[in-house]
Amino acid sequence: MQRRTKVLTGVGVGVAVLVGVGAVVGPQLYAGTVRAEAAPTLDAADGGLPDPASLDGAWTVGTGSWAGYRLEEVLGGEDVTVTGRTEEVGGGLTVDGGALTEATVEVDVASIATDQQRRDDFFRGTAMQVDTFPTATFTLTEPAELTAGSTAARLVGELTVRDVTREVTVDAQVAAEDGTVRVVGAVPVTFQDYGITPPDLGFVKVEDTGSVEFDLALTPAAG
Repeated sequence: MQRRTKVLTGVGVGVAVLVGVGAVVGPQLYAGTVRAEAAPTLDAADGGLPDPASLDGAWTVGTGSWAGYRLEEVLGGEDVTVTGRTEEVGGGLTVDGGALTEATVEVDVASIATDQQRRDDFFRGTAMQVDTFPTATFTLTEPAELTAGSTAARLVGELTVRDVTREVTVDAQVAAEDGTVRVVGAVPVTFQDYGITPPDLGFVKVEDTGSVEFDLALTPAAG
């Protein structure tokens, strides 16, 4: 039986952001509106996993979870990092026999936001067409083994953005503490693989690759 996991993503949003704001407000104002959040990671206090079999059962994505994107661009000769995020994340997953086997996690793509409304309007309309493609997903195509004493987990599956599906591998981190499981990581992406051409506006040029980032906080499912 095929094991399936869906992990929401915000692929393509960065490209949309850069086109929208760059074309409208120009390089000086654009440079002042770029925002970059820290990449998701587990700190040393999270430690490694206990016996993975002790996590067997259903888990629900809860408060504090988020997903988004990160990309690099060159602005006026300077390297700039751009990020966008949303906390509109829901769903759940199942651990069976100490392995991640089934899950469904969804993101409201239209809620992925930066600090500029014009960026977000362009992203939701022209770039991502959220009325037609309201979510982006990652589907696990094989079980992901978990190891006691380690935070490392490799998720192999298919990433779907705007109805385009590609195979990807996600190097994630997993930790458990006080009844909560955290899963964090990043999915490397090449924009043109999903039919998205990185813009080159002269004063700003987007790199061909970026990443989809996520930080999921999971609690035991009720019932």
